[in-house]
Amino acid sequence: VQLQASGGGLVQPGGSLRLSCAASGFTLDYYTIGWFRQAPGKEREGVSCISSTDDSKYYADSVKGRFTISRDNAKNTVYLQMDSLKPEDTAVYYCAAHLGSGYGCWSTAPYDDGYWGQGTLVTVSS
Repeated sequence: VQLQASGGGLVQPGGSLRLSCAASGFTLDYYTIGWFRQAPGKEREGVSCISSTDDSKYYADSVKGRFTISRDNAKNTVYLQMDSLKPEDTAVYYCAAHLGSGYGCWSTAPYDDGYWGQGTLVTVSS
């Protein structure tokens, strides 16, 4: 059972990246999926999540209108499309999955009984 986050890299301000969270050993469409990020010296924060029950979505205020979360059940993958990137988006991005509803999915707590990916580094710099 594994979650694999990928797609990070170096991008200029205003650019775009698409992060992928691929699951092996279990089916992602039964899970609520969250994207989190942690910048150096800061706590891990919720960026976006998508509910297992009705695919409702949450976005942190800092990324609303710029990031989009989506599922591809055929590929057992959840994506985070990140547009209009800013230097303050620089962080290690993690995906996580848990079997509960989407309530509170912006918090790390529900994922204590779930799965975490290994993180992918996003650097936004000119």
